[in-house]
Amino acid sequence: MTSHPTLNGAQILWECLLREGVEVLFGITGGKVIPLYHELVHYPIRHVTVRHEQAAAHAADGYARATGKVGVCLATSGPGATNLVTGIANAQMDSVPLVAITGQVSSSDLGTDSFQEVDITGITMPIVKHSYLITDVRDLAQAVKEAFHIARTGRPGAVLIDIAVDVQGATTEFVYPTEVNLPGYKPHLHGNGRQIKQAAEMINAAERPLLIAGRGVTIAGAERELRVLVDKAQIPVVSTLLGKTALDEHHPLYLGMGGMHGEACTNLAMQSADLIVGIGTRFDDRLTSTASTFAPQAKVVHIDIDPAEIGKRVRVALPIVGDARNVLRELVPLVQPATHGEWLAQIDAWRSDTRARDILWKASDALVPQYVVHQICEATGGDAIVVSDVGQNQMWEAQYYRHRRPRSLITSGGLGTMGFALPASMGVAIGSPGAPVWVIVGDGGFQMTLQELATIVQEELPIKIAILNNGYLGMVRQWQEMFYSGNYFGTPIIGPDFAKLAAAYGIWSTTVSDRAQVTEAIAAAQAVDGPALIDFRIEREENVFPIVPVGRPIDKMIRRPLESADCDAVREEHP
Repeated sequence: MTSHPTLNGAQILWECLLREGVEVLFGITGGKVIPLYHELVHYPIRHVTVRHEQAAAHAADGYARATGKVGVCLATSGPGATNLVTGIANAQMDSVPLVAITGQVSSSDLGTDSFQEVDITGITMPIVKHSYLITDVRDLAQAVKEAFHIARTGRPGAVLIDIAVDVQGATTEFVYPTEVNLPGYKPHLHGNGRQIKQAAEMINAAERPLLIAGRGVTIAGAERELRVLVDKAQIPVVSTLLGKTALDEHHPLYLGMGGMHGEACTNLAMQSADLIVGIGTRFDDRLTSTASTFAPQAKVVHIDIDPAEIGKRVRVALPIVGDARNVLRELVPLVQPATHGEWLAQIDAWRSDTRARDILWKASDALVPQYVVHQICEATGGDAIVVSDVGQNQMWEAQYYRHRRPRSLITSGGLGTMGFALPASMGVAIGSPGAPVWVIVGDGGFQMTLQELATIVQEELPIKIAILNNGYLGMVRQWQEMFYSGNYFGTPIIGPDFAKLAAAYGIWSTTVSDRAQVTEAIAAAQAVDGPALIDFRIEREENVFPIVPVGRPIDKMIRRPLESADCDAVREEHP
C-alpha cells in the first residue's frame, strides 16, 4: 500500500504549484497568508514582492502574455484581495490565463464581518472564469489542479482560489490529482469539418477577401498557420489591437490595426470586403464601431474557441467553433492559391492616406509622440517587447511601432486599464530574460503605478521606460477638444520631475524636450545595464488620427488634423 505524506495546507499549495510548473509568482504578504509565506522559503519558487496588489495581478498578467504560461498572484484577505480586482478583470477580459490566490479569515469567522473579511469570491464572480473558496484542507489539491486546467484551456481566463487561514495550517494526506473530471467543461478544440470545407469554398470564391486577426491567434500559437494561409491565398490582414504581432508587421499583406484608431486603409477595406474571416476576435466595439453598420458588403466567417462570442455583435454567415491553430491547419490545404490583383491594388491606393498623414509629423520640428515611438522602433529594429499603457500612448504605439515577432506587444485591451504597463512589464521581463523590454506610457497612467519602480530596482530588471508626457489625460482631452467644445475640465494634471524621481530610486534617467535629443537619449537608455527612464516632454495637444467618432461607421473617420472641421458635424449629430 502506497503511503502519502501528511502536509499542512500551505505546504500542499506550494507542492501543487510546483507540479503545475509555476516558477514565479507576484504578491504581498499579510495577516491571512503568513502561513503560506512561512512555508514558501522551502520551495524553489521565485516570489516577487510588489508595492501594491494591483501590480501583482498586472505583473502576473504580463508574465502570462509574454510566456503563454499561467500567471500567478497572491494577496491577503480584505484590502489585499480587493486590490487584485482590477487586475483580475483585466486578465479575464483579454483572455489571459491567471490564477489569483487570496487568504481568507478563518472558516469559523466567515460571515461575521471579522477583521479584513470580504467576500472576494462574490465580488469577483462576474470577472473570473471560475472561483473556489477553500474551507477544508482536503479540497485544496483538487481545487488547484482544476484551477490551472480551467485557466489555461479553452478560452483562457482568470481563476480565483480563496483559502481560509485555518486551512493553511490544517493537515491532511497529500495526493496530487493526476486528472481533472469536469463534466460541464468541455472546450471545443476542433472545428466542424463540414464548416471548415465551406469556409474554404467561400474564400476561394471571394473577390475581396479580408482576414481579421485577433488575440486568439496568439493564444493558440497559430502565427505560422496564419502566415501560410495569407501567403497561399494572398489575403490582406487587419489586426485588432491585441491581434498585433500575429503576423510580422513588415509583411506586405499586413494592413495595420483596424477600428476606432485604425489606419484608414484597414477601415476602408473592412467596409468594402465581400468576405471577412475573423480569427480569434470578439468583433468588439473598438473594431466595429456601430455593429449594424460594420462590413455591409461582407459575409462573415467567424472562427473562435468561445461559442458565446460568435454572433454576439455582428451577423455571422458561417460559425466555426474551435482552436485557431487546429482550424487553420485543416483550412489551409482546402484553400486555393490566388492573387486578388485588383483588390490589393485598391488597398494600396488607400494606403496613400497613411503616407499623407505621416507627412505632417515627419515635417514637424516639434517633439511629437509619433516621432518618439518611430525612433524607439528604429533603435530596437522592431524586435523589442513593448508594454504600452492606455490612452493616446497606446494608440501611437499601435500605429508607429512595427512589431516583428509574436507576443511582442503587451497591452490592456478590453478593460483599458491605465497604470497597466509598468507593473505588467515586470512580469514580461521576468518571463522573457534577455529580451529588450520597453514601456511606453503616458504621464497619467505612469503616476497610477509608479511605486513599482522600487520593485524593478529590487528585482534588477533592465526595463526601459518612455514617458510621453503632455501634462494631460490625453485621450480624454482629445475628445473634449474635438467633441465637447474644448472643455478640458478634469484632464490637465501635474506630475513630479520624473527623471529626478527615477534617480531617487537609483534608475538612470533623462528629460528630453527637443526633437534633436530623441535618438541620442534612446541610445543612451539602451546602453544602460539596468533600468532606464526617459521623460519625453511632447507637444501637449497632439492628437491621435484617424479617429472614428462614436456612432459613426468605421469608414467615416476623421483622418488628419486638417479634417478637424468634421468635429462640428459630430457635435450636431450627438449634441
